[in-house]
Amino acid sequence: MQQMDTAMTQAPSRARFGMLGLIATGTLVNYLDRTILGIAAPSLTKDLAIDAAVMGVVFSAFSWSYAASQIPGGLFLDRFGTRVTYALSVGFWSLFTLLHALVGGLTSLLGLRLALGIAEAPCFPANSRVVATWFPQSERAFATGVYTVGEYIGLAFLSPALFWLLAHYGWRSLFLVCGVVGLAFALVWIARYREPGEHARVNAAELALIKAGGGLAGGSAKGAPIDWSKAGQLLRYRRMWGICIGQFAGNSTLVFFLTWFPTYLATERHMAFLKIGFYAVLPFIAASIGVLFGGWWSDTMLRRGKSANVARKLPIITGLLLASTIIAANFVELDMAVITILSVAFFAQGMAALGWTLVSDIAPAGMLGLTGGIFNLAANLAGIVTPLVIGVIVATTGSFFYALAFVGGLALIGAASYIFLVGDVRRIAL
Repeated sequence: MQQMDTAMTQAPSRARFGMLGLIATGTLVNYLDRTILGIAAPSLTKDLAIDAAVMGVVFSAFSWSYAASQIPGGLFLDRFGTRVTYALSVGFWSLFTLLHALVGGLTSLLGLRLALGIAEAPCFPANSRVVATWFPQSERAFATGVYTVGEYIGLAFLSPALFWLLAHYGWRSLFLVCGVVGLAFALVWIARYREPGEHARVNAAELALIKAGGGLAGGSAKGAPIDWSKAGQLLRYRRMWGICIGQFAGNSTLVFFLTWFPTYLATERHMAFLKIGFYAVLPFIAASIGVLFGGWWSDTMLRRGKSANVARKLPIITGLLLASTIIAANFVELDMAVITILSVAFFAQGMAALGWTLVSDIAPAGMLGLTGGIFNLAANLAGIVTPLVIGVIVATTGSFFYALAFVGGLALIGAASYIFLVGDVRRIAL
């Protein structure tokens, strides 16, 4: 009773925002390590004698193992908890990134891309678990937006520095520097992350706020033994299929920017590396703003009394529809016009990146890791399909025309999935 009275009279602490800062930083490092291959690609392909079709396979290889490891990674997360799982994930993926600097040919490069995919697999299910554990529902879209911005912000503001490194020290330096940064972050994570009930700076009022908003502040850091049959039970629900198809479609736009975008600017638009470094910043800044705007819009609608169906799905549907405008880049000549169109499309994809908020809202109790794993498996099938399809298109036609049409068409399919398949946004009860 005394604890309840204290919670009612004191202001909530803000420890949850410190945990949000950790996963936002982790996401930044995660995406930086997986996507610097796109920056290195124009030079790397020349050094290792790799053509466009084979490079499509290399880009795709990360997602083969990443997608295949989603469900095992989610089950591991549910079993062993966020702190241990994330620390192991960051440590191993950073080591594999660093080892990219030593590759001597296609075989070793493919092997390291596969290893990197396995190591990074638990990251986003863990992020979703942190948000569902630490945040009430009314703050989850904002929290999801903040950590999702890490997907874009690293390349948005570090692209000029990365292209400078590339121009002066070669592509191997990119992997060396980013790998060391990731290993340092693994040490920060293990030292700083705690569950709500274990955190020294969380007061009773913050715990009460989280619990009242449907957070899992009182939950255990570790779950029940691994049960594979739960995955099949989740896939019986239409809304699970709907968000998975929608995320696959939206991720295809993201994957284009993270893999083929620098090559598109270098070969289709004939830009020099330093010019690419400048222009590449703009779409990523736009995407960062789109993520934050989508989260703010969603939470604002929820606070003003809109249903979860409207507040969660409207920004995603709007974003996917607008992302399809990437096709318009095929019909303009000026570099600035191309970058403007691509920036609008990437801004819109950022808005649509709120799918992880729905994972936090619909996942059965105790199954956030598994639900997030299935969702991320579907999302990252785009990481397998999109680079391969684009690589084949470019190798066959010598142009990105049909590649952009492919990406834009998938965005429209994603919007249709959220409109017709997802249905009510509510927690699944198995």
